[in-house]
Amino acid sequence: MLLKKSLLSTATVLALAVTAPAIAGEGHACLDEACHVQTLFDADEPTGGEAGVIAAPRYGTWGIDTAGMDRSVKPGEDFFRYVSGGWADATEIPSDRSNFGSFAMLRDLSEARVHRLLESYPLGDPATGGDAAKIAALYRGFMDEARVEALGAQPLQPLLAQIRAIDSREAMADAMASRELAGSFFGMGISDDQRDPDRYTLYLSQSGLGLSDREMYLQDRFAPQRERYLAYVQQLLELGGWDKPAENAKAILAMETKLAQAHWTRAESRNRDKTYNPLALAGFDAFAPGFPWQRYFTTAGVDHSAQAVMRQNTAFPKLAQIFATTELDTLKAWQAFHTINSAAPLLSSDFANAHYEFRDKFLSGQPEQRDRWKRAVEFTERAMGEAIGRDYVQLYFPADAKAKMDELVANVKVAMGARLDALDWMGPDTKREAHAKLANFGLKIGHPEKWRDYSALQVVNGDLFGNALRARQFEWDFRRARLGKEVDKAEWGMTPQTVNAYYNSVKNEIVFPAAILQPPFFDPQADMAVNYGAIGGVIGHEIIHGFDDQGRKSDGEGVLRDWWSAEDAAKFETQATRLGAQYESYAFPELPGMHINGRVSMGENIGDLGGLMIAHEAYRRSLEGKPARVLDGFTGDQRFFMGWAQVWRILWRDDALRQQLVNGPHSPGHIRAFAPLRNIDAWYEAFDVKAGDALWVAPEERVRIW
Repeated sequence: MLLKKSLLSTATVLALAVTAPAIAGEGHACLDEACHVQTLFDADEPTGGEAGVIAAPRYGTWGIDTAGMDRSVKPGEDFFRYVSGGWADATEIPSDRSNFGSFAMLRDLSEARVHRLLESYPLGDPATGGDAAKIAALYRGFMDEARVEALGAQPLQPLLAQIRAIDSREAMADAMASRELAGSFFGMGISDDQRDPDRYTLYLSQSGLGLSDREMYLQDRFAPQRERYLAYVQQLLELGGWDKPAENAKAILAMETKLAQAHWTRAESRNRDKTYNPLALAGFDAFAPGFPWQRYFTTAGVDHSAQAVMRQNTAFPKLAQIFATTELDTLKAWQAFHTINSAAPLLSSDFANAHYEFRDKFLSGQPEQRDRWKRAVEFTERAMGEAIGRDYVQLYFPADAKAKMDELVANVKVAMGARLDALDWMGPDTKREAHAKLANFGLKIGHPEKWRDYSALQVVNGDLFGNALRARQFEWDFRRARLGKEVDKAEWGMTPQTVNAYYNSVKNEIVFPAAILQPPFFDPQADMAVNYGAIGGVIGHEIIHGFDDQGRKSDGEGVLRDWWSAEDAAKFETQATRLGAQYESYAFPELPGMHINGRVSMGENIGDLGGLMIAHEAYRRSLEGKPARVLDGFTGDQRFFMGWAQVWRILWRDDALRQQLVNGPHSPGHIRAFAPLRNIDAWYEAFDVKAGDALWVAPEERVRIW
């Protein structure tokens, strides 16, 4: 079932009286789920504008697509449909997507633009032709489908031979540390030290699952997903020529189920009070016996690190024991499966289609495989995204956009300061710390000032698989060389062509890539109220991440420490718990029993609510006491909230929505369009929402945090 009509039933509502760092979730909090790069336009269609430039979309005459509204619906009954119901009724999810909306349309636009760039790079000698020749070799190597088909499984065989040769657990640890092979019980990354933000440190996190979350292994409702996963594991082992594929597939699923039982939940894994656990490398043998830790660190090339920070520390001894007690043949088959799974999109259609059929079609409901050129764009961007971004911004980031964003951010920061002053639940000592943190916020807009150097990356014409392995090793060598060194404060966690934004708690900065600074998020020609509701709400969202349930645990210098009074922290948690319960109460009739996890999505939900509050404050201040004009019958406040809701246009396939609810730290977009508004008095006043309306929340029940 596609969510095209009533995206939230009235009965459901009435029952209530909805990119990258090494360690996901620690350094960055992203606006949208896709923290890495993914068609409004087909790249071959004429698009207007100057030659070679694909124009951005426009929304109506002043920033809102009024033709896409459904004015038969009262705003207080279903605000998503009121703003976007006409669009939802007229829109079909593209066959190569599992969901579609405002973010996806801009990602399609960015993808088409990058595609045109990639097609323009001449094929030359990557050893002497600079970044352009390397990009061309990466892209065209992926596009050479005939060669990929002719090679079949051949590129994979040297890796599988390495795995077959494993004859000890020490050699198995070497495989887990390898950048060529895929699969480890312990994810390894280099990132800014949360307790010493000026230095890089080594992080380790739980890993090893082929399904996306521990709950997929442990809950009865996901039995169909486990059954299909078992068949997929067997299929890939067969394609790779691995012995006893059916028997090994069962052993792999059994072992991964044990890993899942040892893993922390997603809610536990985002708790920064519990996920910073440093330990000298020499201490791992005693802390988590059964795993060859020193061999692992040496093979990975990080044995010179003074320490490693464990995230889910209590899981580590359990994972090490599973490693020590599992048959070596099962570990080898598991390593082979994960290596094949990782490599499948780069191999012949037998492998690529198997990967698509399970990962995209079965798990997310995507009916068709994406065109090869789209997958080639994604592959090339993952390898050399900043080099492409350097050319992208010259074409698609106007010089005045940064100045206008600087002004908007400054206004929203002022509004946040005013909100802090007005808080009646926060004491003066905590307020002083909060103001100091706000004053120290960093800001990056559009693109890096210093671009990534790819000169050490070796690329070979016609060697898709080898290029992928070399790109992976290049990235790891770049990261591990930083261990213990001073943090590069200028570095970005996203490319300019990424449609997203993020807050980095360790750098205490907010970042807005060029590609998101377009309609419906930001349009210099649109009405000011719409821009404040759209990009202003995004700015506010990222600022509030510095003060959400986890972001608040770092100070203005990015140091993980408790700067809150116990009384203020308790008041904050009370309001946060109430907000979480509000989100958990939303039901999804097409997915019986599925709900938003209020604790997992807490930071994003606080970001939406607080971000809108301060963006609205900034908008009101921008009027300088003058009344807002009325446009096509809509007041300024109405246009503000409509600007926010229009950003969250989205349609879901049921399987994709299920995956979002299980795996995602964000509430589904159609919920975000209205859920925070239910706690904002100005929204009720703007649309005359009254008791008895489906979205009504009594004033005393509205959540007040920021």
